[in-house]
Amino acid sequence: MIRITYPEPSFRYKEEGKRRLIFDSFRKKWLVLTPEEWVRQNFLQYLVRVAEYPPALIAVEKEFRLGELSRRFDILVYDRQQKPWMMVECKSPDINMDQPVLDQLLRYNMAIPVPFLVITNGDFTYGWERTGQGLLSLGSLPGFVP
Repeated sequence: MIRITYPEPSFRYKEEGKRRLIFDSFRKKWLVLTPEEWVRQNFLQYLVRVAEYPPALIAVEKEFRLGELSRRFDILVYDRQQKPWMMVECKSPDINMDQPVLDQLLRYNMAIPVPFLVITNGDFTYGWERTGQGLLSLGSLPGFVP
């Protein structure tokens, strides 16, 4: 498991009727604050503010094709050459980080190959590096090389 200590939140919130919204600075829009969105927003802040990943190299919730199906990844980090480098699948805190979640990410990885894969529900985070021998479990997120 990878230990994540989230930075102090500095999000913008607003109420719209009975819904609480959060401003996504990556997508530049207000979103309903669901449990999964809370995880996604906090993980993004961790990547940028703690792990110092460049925000310009992070894509959020973009659609892609997986065979005949349209899917959306949660977070995709690119390397300095603009090649997909790390894919993150975010789940609600009540979702177990188990094999079906990893399988979903591995399916996405067939369409968008990356060397690093991460799953998180905010409380538990696991990561792997793809090697010639399979998946190597990580004890920490890979450092972003400047």
